[in-house]
Amino acid sequence: MRSRNVELAVGLFMMAGFIAFVYLAMRVSGLAFDGGQEGYRVYARFENVGSLKPRSKVTLAGVEVGRVIKVSLDSEDFVAVVEIEINADVDNLSLDSSASIMTSGVLGEQYVALEVGAEEAYLAAGDEIEDTYSALVLEELVGKLLFNFK
Repeated sequence: MRSRNVELAVGLFMMAGFIAFVYLAMRVSGLAFDGGQEGYRVYARFENVGSLKPRSKVTLAGVEVGRVIKVSLDSEDFVAVVEIEINADVDNLSLDSSASIMTSGVLGEQYVALEVGAEEAYLAAGDEIEDTYSALVLEELVGKLLFNFK
């Protein structure tokens, strides 16, 4: 009887550990069990998105306010089009807001950072952020530095 209780306790402990591991893996990868928060989608065009990926975070003043939904190429203008979903509670981003692709740390993940403008009209679903700043690519910077020394 005692052996059965020990086996049951070990089994429950293993199951709790597995559930915790799956939960942490989902949180770290940016996936969510609840389907995420509803919001509205806006678009931004960048000359270079670096290694920006879907599910990358979107921040405003360092606070996460959304996610990147899709990164695609505009085959007519040859620029990257980034589809961004912004949380519904952030409904007061002005039309002249800007979007920059930033990097967490030196070699960290890339994300979109928003800065609010001064205009009184607000972005709505389907609008485009006109003022964008592309990602700084480390390889390009090193190449420019090397060619300037020659």
